Amino acid sequence: MQYSRRPSSDCILLQISSDQSDSSEETDLLLPEVLHTTIPVIPDGDSTLHKNPPHPVCSVGRPHCPARGRRKGKNAPSVTRWLILVCVFLIVFLLCWTAHFWTADLLGDWTRVRQQLWEILQGGGYLVVGGTSKLLIQTSSKHGPRRTPLTASNDSLAAARHLPQAIIIGVKKGGTRALLEYIRMHPQVRAPGSEMHFFDRHYERGIDWYRNQMPLTTPSQITIEKTPSYFVTRDVPRRLHAMNPHTKLIIVVRDPITRAISDYTQALSKGRSTRAFHDMAFYSNGTHRLLDTSWGALRIGLYAQHLEKWLRYFPARQLLFISGEDLIEDPAAQMDKVQDFLGLARVIQAGHFYFDQAKGFPCLRRPDSPVLTKCLGKSKGRRHPPIQPDVIAQLRDFYQPFNRKFYAMVGQDFHWL
Repeated sequence: MQYSRRPSSDCILLQISSDQSDSSEETDLLLPEVLHTTIPVIPDGDSTLHKNPPHPVCSVGRPHCPARGRRKGKNAPSVTRWLILVCVFLIVFLLCWTAHFWTADLLGDWTRVRQQLWEILQGGGYLVVGGTSKLLIQTSSKHGPRRTPLTASNDSLAAARHLPQAIIIGVKKGGTRALLEYIRMHPQVRAPGSEMHFFDRHYERGIDWYRNQMPLTTPSQITIEKTPSYFVTRDVPRRLHAMNPHTKLIIVVRDPITRAISDYTQALSKGRSTRAFHDMAFYSNGTHRLLDTSWGALRIGLYAQHLEKWLRYFPARQLLFISGEDLIEDPAAQMDKVQDFLGLARVIQAGHFYFDQAKGFPCLRRPDSPVLTKCLGKSKGRRHPPIQPDVIAQLRDFYQPFNRKFYAMVGQDFHWL
């Protein structure tokens, strides 16, 4: 008996030499299947046997014999494990996506309720509860103030984003920010905090983009937007009319001279101008000093010219003009006009205001809690630089005919002459 190696196999073939045969040929011994096993050849100094033991049964010439030293399935990716991870990821993603909308609705509802509760605590206001809009009217009795709810059913309380029903279109430095903050106290009014500039800067983004910038409102609320540059921009009346010809427009106007100085003061504080006011307002043709009407601070004050463009698209009944000076002197009276114009109950009253001597304009407060107050930011109420009397006089002469025409167009005297 002897061992021999086949060239193409790692298995040893057991062969027997037959002395009884007349031939000297060697024949293979057919052993039982259980004994027909491989005998591994271990090279000298090979220490991998203990690490990777051979397959226990490896028959000669069988193709299913695994590669030497490798375990079946080792380092192979688990398809089941990856499928489980993908499913878990999709479930978490769907849950987060759903929670996003739930959270937005809850925050919208909480903001609305908090705003309405603020009015209730001060003695009057609207509260939407259980499908009903309740107007709380404070009355007196021998036991003190009591509130009587007057109810008006709503078809639906689902909050949604709507295009504005009213827009404060001007004018810059006339008091538009103050008016917006005042009217936002009303529980039936919602407004975005920043200026949209849709009709003059972002019109190419489309009406859907504009709608998505608006806050969520219920059917009992209205949406208001403020962008003062609308009033003096040429294409805005046509574009706004195309959106909704029934939009209500509010314009806060101010003495053109005071407005121009305020505009100049803002540019000065932001580093946009270093020249003196009279150098910006006038230019010389060699012999005379002429007014430079191309300067934006002066051109905005030509209210009559700007109004003509708006009256081509909107009737006068859809425009409300508020005096910027009266908004400082008597804000409650001006807010009565705004609330009536918008078809709202007169919730904002004199008790909501107090005059801040340092700032020089009214601030907001809760009538039942003087400690809780709110004033406009530091950028409001800047002190104006002194302007020479002869400059003021020349500006007064320049604006006089335009102011008279504006008075006639709106049927109101603003006492700027």
